[in-house]
Amino acid sequence: MTKATQAATGRAAQATAAKAQHPYNGAELRRRRQALLKALGDQAVLLVPAAPEVIRNRDVHHPYRQSSDLTWLTGFPEPDAVAVLAPKRKDGAFVLFCRARDPEREVWDGFRYGVEGAVEHFGADQAFPIGELDERLPEILGDRRQVVYPLGLDDDFDRRVMGWLRAVRALARKGIGAPSELISSDRYLHERRLIKSKSELKLMRRAAAISAAAHQRLMQTAAPGCPEQRLEATFLAACAEQGARFQAYPPIVGSGANACVLHYVENADVLRDGDLVLVDAGCELHGYASDITRTFPANGRFSVPQRRLYELVLAAQQAAIAKVRPGNRWNQPHQAALKVLTRGLVELGLITGEGIADGVATDLKQLIKDERYKPFFMHKTGHWLGMDVHDVGQYKQDGQWRRFEPGMVLTVEPGLYIAPDAEAPAEYRGIGIRIEDDVLVTAGEPEVLSAGVPKDPDAIEALMAANTPGADT
Repeated sequence: MTKATQAATGRAAQATAAKAQHPYNGAELRRRRQALLKALGDQAVLLVPAAPEVIRNRDVHHPYRQSSDLTWLTGFPEPDAVAVLAPKRKDGAFVLFCRARDPEREVWDGFRYGVEGAVEHFGADQAFPIGELDERLPEILGDRRQVVYPLGLDDDFDRRVMGWLRAVRALARKGIGAPSELISSDRYLHERRLIKSKSELKLMRRAAAISAAAHQRLMQTAAPGCPEQRLEATFLAACAEQGARFQAYPPIVGSGANACVLHYVENADVLRDGDLVLVDAGCELHGYASDITRTFPANGRFSVPQRRLYELVLAAQQAAIAKVRPGNRWNQPHQAALKVLTRGLVELGLITGEGIADGVATDLKQLIKDERYKPFFMHKTGHWLGMDVHDVGQYKQDGQWRRFEPGMVLTVEPGLYIAPDAEAPAEYRGIGIRIEDDVLVTAGEPEVLSAGVPKDPDAIEALMAANTPGADT
């Protein structure tokens, strides 16, 4: 075998290995681009830039994560790239600008697809080195009316778009017209991303299953004296072992009163006997997020006050999930959760005063309207989920909460947070509880993608009792 043949074989193997890390359906990506080309019409050009690399410290980068929009449209995984969709373009509607192959840099940074790989592996009609973008893009924009791109998302890219427009205007004496409208790409990309395809749902089910198994491992690892950080490390390892190296967001592991801090990410305390532990963590698999929260007792047994609050949150979540049906509006799960939580808070004596008689709400609607629950439940009950953990897609349409449609995925996550200094019965102070699942809207019953991790309090206690790990202090 010659050196040239060896090199070619090596490059092919590298390409195969690299592509295996991004298992997107090429036919589905083509269908997405074709639908977008039709929607754009022949007077628009769509620009979708890659996410920039981000410096962590001096010359060390954060692990690279591609723009969700570019991944959804092309599957292309590398930085320094811009995808262009130009309907009816003579030399091909899909153009990809990307880094050229560079054997010297690949020794340091790893395999690059290059312009050849952009055509061969990602279906570009044409591809050019990213260094030629400023030269070639004005020609593509010529005689178009609209430039569609992520307007206002990145100041540097905004400035580059302005520069390309100036370059097109300079061609006016040649009879070439310049675009006169800038349109946000959100309206074209984000509403389409909201409805998940079969292949997307396959990835999301797998991501949820990996995270669910990791949450179970945490329940079996936790014990008084265990550091919060160890639980975080256990979760990360459990996900990585199943192929999900990265997390959709920094894990929250809050024990005791730390659970009352909604975005507690220090994870620096130690579990104490009698504490609850709130873990909000979910892996990302091939760009698709999971997002699960479970709350469980550090010593394996809920106390009576803890169980009362926990069962209230669980009932609220169950009521909310029941509303995740086609035709229902986005706010209905939240309203269902509020009714259960507010009534329960009254019955437990956490909400007192006007509108309450003998521990019973005399006007539940007014209590909710007055947000009497707000000191203990201060967030909404969910958000869209997909390639981004807080995924894209409008929550309202024409001023009305939008209706659920099959293929949408959302989280359902009511909670109660009784701060240590809250005006509440002493037995409830310092308790934070959240229960969160990933829920798919189907044609009928909602599908809980994250059902693999228990949330019934008896089931949690049984799982924790099945394992008695020692805990280093």
